Amino acid sequence: MKTAQLEDMVKGWFIGNFDPSLCRTEDVEVAVKHYRKGDREDMHFHRIATEYTVIVSGRVRMNGKDYGAGDIVVMEPGEATDFECLEDETVNVVVKLPGATNDKYPGTLRA
Repeated sequence: MKTAQLEDMVKGWFIGNFDPSLCRTEDVEVAVKHYRKGDREDMHFHRIATEYTVIVSGRVRMNGKDYGAGDIVVMEPGEATDFECLEDETVNVVVKLPGATNDKYPGTLRA
């Protein structure tokens, strides 16, 4: 049996092309992300990966829309989003499929 601590992983990513990782692969990335009120990410998109975000607890705002516990947000390749945490102790599970290293681009996709 293998064990690890989430706090030792890169920003909560425990599966993917990270060091350390419980399963080093570019096939998929999986993270448990902990946020505090006011944490944010600028507008970005992925060209290859689909990103699935499950709000486990707390509330977030993505693209001007609020989401809470139980909501699942799916961002397809080319769809841009920003992110703002609205409550302390917000927890998300994020899955990127495929993992696609270096597939995060600032701003919105331009034709």
